[in-house]
Amino acid sequence: MELYAFLLGLAVSLLLYTVYARFKKRMFQKESISLSLVEQSKDIIYYYEVKPVYKHKYTSPSVDLFLGAGTLDALYRDSNMPFEMIHPDDRGIMEQKISGKINYNEGIIQRLKGTDGVYRWFEEYTTPIYEKGEIVAVQGIMRNIDDKIKLEQDLHYRVSHDALTTVYNRDYFEQMMTYYNQEENVALGLVLCDLDRLKHANDTYGHKIGDQLIQAAAGLLKSVFLENAIVSRVGGDEFVILIPQTTLLEIERLCDQLREKISQSPSFIDDLHLHMSIGIAFSEQSLGKTDSLYMEADAQMYEDKRQKTKLYTLFY
Repeated sequence: MELYAFLLGLAVSLLLYTVYARFKKRMFQKESISLSLVEQSKDIIYYYEVKPVYKHKYTSPSVDLFLGAGTLDALYRDSNMPFEMIHPDDRGIMEQKISGKINYNEGIIQRLKGTDGVYRWFEEYTTPIYEKGEIVAVQGIMRNIDDKIKLEQDLHYRVSHDALTTVYNRDYFEQMMTYYNQEENVALGLVLCDLDRLKHANDTYGHKIGDQLIQAAAGLLKSVFLENAIVSRVGGDEFVILIPQTTLLEIERLCDQLREKISQSPSFIDDLHLHMSIGIAFSEQSLGKTDSLYMEADAQMYEDKRQKTKLYTLFY
């Protein structure tokens, strides 16, 4: 009986060892397959320790695909590399991410600089790792969204810009007028410009020449009103320039420069030259004033046009 019990125990032990060995083999194969999938993924997968010190533990090789060859090696050499790669405007997002001051249920949008010096857009989903109630590491998956961002920027450009002249359109101008009228109080200047004798150009030389006049006017305005000026086409031959944080003296200087450039512009065809009537308005306060500014500039512009119409009647 003792020999039988010994043999039975030995058989059970061998069976358990065989089952364990097979289980371990399956788990190893499973881990190998999972690691292979991670290594082959085009998404960037990472694990980064933040305590007791910053330490880069793992990033998938796909990081080199988006940020340039050598990025992965650089991350392993220097655990501070992520802070050097992040766009300055997005550094606060990274600091919030590793300190637990961010909503981990939402995607994180940020820019990282590649080895070529170009910043690329990424959407990231992060999971914090806690020990004793404090974050000790973060792990996540990042996907490049350059194409998505470019599409959004293109759509925004089309929605806010005039197709013929590439300056801002009426909708964008009205949005900015509402913004300075209701939300931000600044010294605000407004310049209203209207092309003279555009109908004459269209009737005499065709609408193609008329469009060229409009484009030339837009180019001239963009060359004079720089920096924070908002140049918009608000009608067929009408442009408005909105200039926040300026002075009346500066607006008058810019308009004098504009008139000088207009006078020096070459003829398009025969006696056809670029002419514009101009009206200006200025207020030290913009809140509640934009409508009256527009009316004041509009009245000045039409008075300028009325005076010129007399000359056109005499000479044309």
